[in-house]
Amino acid sequence: MSDRKTVVAATTNAHKIAEIAATLAPFGYEVISRAGAGVPEFEVEENGTTFEENSLIKAKAIFDWLDGKVSALADDSGIEVDALFGAPGVYSARFAAPGENQSDFAAADLDTEQKHRSLQDRANNAKLLRLLKDTPEEKRTARFVSVITCLCPGEAPIVCRGEVEGRVDFSETGKAGFGYDPLFIPEGYDHSFGLFTPEDKNAISHRGLALTMLADKLEREIR
Repeated sequence: MSDRKTVVAATTNAHKIAEIAATLAPFGYEVISRAGAGVPEFEVEENGTTFEENSLIKAKAIFDWLDGKVSALADDSGIEVDALFGAPGVYSARFAAPGENQSDFAAADLDTEQKHRSLQDRANNAKLLRLLKDTPEEKRTARFVSVITCLCPGEAPIVCRGEVEGRVDFSETGKAGFGYDPLFIPEGYDHSFGLFTPEDKNAISHRGLALTMLADKLEREIR
């Protein structure tokens, strides 16, 4: 597992691992999950205030556990909504907090069309829709952001940031993707990421852009 083209993904999110692996595979990289690399389950405290800080924190936790002998990669991503002054931002994955507003979880649990998604994802989307319920279409602008940090043995950290502009729809559509995908309509399109094929989404998504930049930097900078 010390091959230069082997990278351990810090995330435990199976959807993210699939996206990372699919995007880096054409460049000859093998992406291994934490479990596949023998890393035990432990919680990494994401106490940064930016995507860059949290991405580095997560990558370093795995890189250090592997004694700095294997490359480790971490993604920190989320949605920034202009009408909410950039929120939820770095708190996107835990936007709806249990006990904070049970109506978000109740609404999510009643959404039978989205039962295939996690309750947390559905509650996050329900909260976002609730906060934007009186916001007109022209003011629902937003962007998906992904910052990927890759730590390689003996090398400086590589940090790549990808963004895709768009807007938040008035309801969830589609069963593809995860997170806020069924609500986010990328600029230039008339349907959400929830209706994209994985291949089409990866070609223009924030994470896909960041990963493509990463692959290019790895090829140019890591020998």
